[in-house]
Amino acid sequence: MTKTMKAAQIRKYKQHHLELNQVAIPAVGDNDVLVKVAAASINPIDLKTRDGKLTMLLNYKMPLILGSDFSGTVTQVGQDVKAFSVGDQIYGRVQKNRIGTFAEYIAVDQGDVALKPSNLNFEQAASVPLTGLTSYQALVDIMHVKPGDKLLIQAGSGGIGTIAIQIAKSLGAFVATTTSRKNIEMVRKLGADQVIDYHQENFEDVLFNYHFVFDTLGGKALENAFNIIKPGGKVVSLSGIPNGRFAAEYGLPLWKRLAFSLATLNISKLERETEAQYVFLFMKPNGAELNLITKMIEDGTVKPMIDRVVPFSEIQSALDYSETGRAHGKIIVTMD
Repeated sequence: MTKTMKAAQIRKYKQHHLELNQVAIPAVGDNDVLVKVAAASINPIDLKTRDGKLTMLLNYKMPLILGSDFSGTVTQVGQDVKAFSVGDQIYGRVQKNRIGTFAEYIAVDQGDVALKPSNLNFEQAASVPLTGLTSYQALVDIMHVKPGDKLLIQAGSGGIGTIAIQIAKSLGAFVATTTSRKNIEMVRKLGADQVIDYHQENFEDVLFNYHFVFDTLGGKALENAFNIIKPGGKVVSLSGIPNGRFAAEYGLPLWKRLAFSLATLNISKLERETEAQYVFLFMKPNGAELNLITKMIEDGTVKPMIDRVVPFSEIQSALDYSETGRAHGKIIVTMD
């Protein structure tokens, strides 16, 4: 008899209400570990995936279990797995073609996970993988932030912002961020050097000559980032549109490269005018980098910020709350 688990699914794109169903526990490949999920976090990519906003990059078969990162305990290992054993407490971000952490179990490649930080519980650990890796890859892999660099991190009180500020400060950067008045003290405690209340002033009116902008908002905020960037600087965005350069690196077909190039003509114009570079970031799971983040957490350099923890039976309310954009830190779902 096939063993089953409970999971939160959609049957079609733009289906806003998740269905809680019994489905088969995923098969375990030779390089996989099977994890009993303790907690998972809600991320903007979950909403974008649900709403079909990523179909030019990823087109999933339905029904689809959502969820991208998790913490939990290894219950089975594939025959080629050497790094982990049954009983290990781990956390990670699954590959984009293997999402499904809003479930009791997930099978994940051993290269995409790491041992859970010893000083975090499962809920805290689940808040880290996607936001931590995204921030690390933006700040270290792409920007190569060094002491004295000036960096703007948009939306400092959000899930990405709260982690990115801490990592940027550990790298020695001068960090500016935007937030609402009620969150000013919080982002200052995280290390922000200059805080802009976006209800009162525009960042492009008060900042100038910045080496980097980490954009999490897209739209007009992304375009305005070029008003403060210095020649040779980089604007790295999670929320903008992929450009032709990204499409080529991602191995997309020619017609998609052309489509993205046309969609980002204005961004390309801003790049030329400011002599800066626009980089669209599509984070990649990476267990080795997650191990480095683990060390930052265990030595106190980085502390995860959690807005709320909800049981799996109330996952719909967690998704709805995430959609408001009011979360201060991460929203965590525990398997109940």
